[in-house]
Amino acid sequence: MNDLNQAYQNFFKSTQGKRKGKPVKPPKFKSRKSKQTARFTKGGFKVGQHKIYLAKIGKLKIVWSRELPAPPSSVTVIKDSAHRYFLSFVVEIQPEILPKTDNSVGIDLGIKTFATFSDGTKVDAPKPLKKRIKKLRKLSKSLSHKTKGFKRYEKARVRVAKFHAKLKDTRTDFLHKLSTEIIRENQTVVLEDLFAKHSEGNVSGMIKNRKLSRAISDLGWRQFRTSLEGKAEKYGRDFRVIDRWEPTTSKCSCCGFKGGKLDLQVREWKCLNCGSKHDRDENAAINILVAGGHSETKNGRRGKRQTSVKVAAANVSGALRQQNVNPPRSYSSVGIPAPLGRGGCQQPAISLIWLCLFY
Repeated sequence: MNDLNQAYQNFFKSTQGKRKGKPVKPPKFKSRKSKQTARFTKGGFKVGQHKIYLAKIGKLKIVWSRELPAPPSSVTVIKDSAHRYFLSFVVEIQPEILPKTDNSVGIDLGIKTFATFSDGTKVDAPKPLKKRIKKLRKLSKSLSHKTKGFKRYEKARVRVAKFHAKLKDTRTDFLHKLSTEIIRENQTVVLEDLFAKHSEGNVSGMIKNRKLSRAISDLGWRQFRTSLEGKAEKYGRDFRVIDRWEPTTSKCSCCGFKGGKLDLQVREWKCLNCGSKHDRDENAAINILVAGGHSETKNGRRGKRQTSVKVAAANVSGALRQQNVNPPRSYSSVGIPAPLGRGGCQQPAISLIWLCLFY
C-alpha cells in the first residue's frame, strides 16, 4: 500500500508540474506472467533460524544463501517468471575497507575475449547462450506450436523461462566472481566508457546491429561495470572511467604515436614510429590504464577523435622522414591496414540485499 500511495503521489505531482523529469504515468497492475513482488516492512515479518513469518501469509521454510550481517529493515518476496520464489532482505552495513595495494589495472572489453587486462591477462566469458542456442530454439519452437490459454502452453512457457533463468544465473555467477577478484587484487581499476546515453557507438547502438546484438547481450558488459562500481565503493577501491573517444586501439602504448583506424580483423599491428609490435586488445588495455587520470565528461565526448585518411598518411610520412625511410606505397605493405571512412566519430568494435530461496 505504501508503494501504491507513493506511485499515485508521483503521478499527481507530475501532472501538476511539481515533479521534475519525464511525465509519470498512473500505476497499473503487473502482468501475472512477469516477475511479482511484495514488500514487508518492520512489523510485517519476523525472521527465525529456519523459517520466516510474513503477515497474512504465515510461516515459510527458507534456505539461506548466507547469514544476515544485521537485522533487516524490510523483506521483499519475489516470484520470477520461472515460478521460483526468493526473499530479498535490506540490511545496513559498514563499508569493509580492504588493505591498500600498489596494483592498478586497465580493462579492455571485447566480444571474442571478454576482458583483456593491462598486464596481458585475458579472460574468456562462459557465453551460456551461444553454447545452448540449439536447445533454446527447440524450446521456442515447441512453445510456438501451443495455443495460449491451455495448460500445455503454460508448461512450455515455464520451460523456456527456466532455461533463460539458468542462463542468467550462469552469467551472473561469472561476472560476480570476476569483479570480486579484480577489486580485491587492485587498488585502481580503469574501464572504458561504453555506456554513455544518446551517443553513437555505445553498447545501446551496437545492440541494434543484428550481427552483434546476440553476442553482446550474452556477455553482460553493463552488469560487469555495475558490479565493479558497487564493489569498489564497498571495499574502498578507486574506480575510474575514461571517455569512449580516447584513441586506445590505434595509439602506440610505447611511444604514443597515433595511427589510423584499424579494421576489426587486425588483431596485431606494428608501430611505424618505434617498430613495436602490439596485441590489439593488450595495447588498448595499457592505454586505458594510462588515460585513467582523465576525468569522465558528461557525454563522453571531447572533440573529434577520428583520424582522417589524409592526417594518418601525413603522420606516417613524417615519422618515416625522421627515420630517413621512404614512405610505403600502401599501409598494407607494412602490416597496417589503410584507415577506413572519413569524418564522423569512431565506433568501437550503502544498503545490501540478501537473497534466499524458500519452499
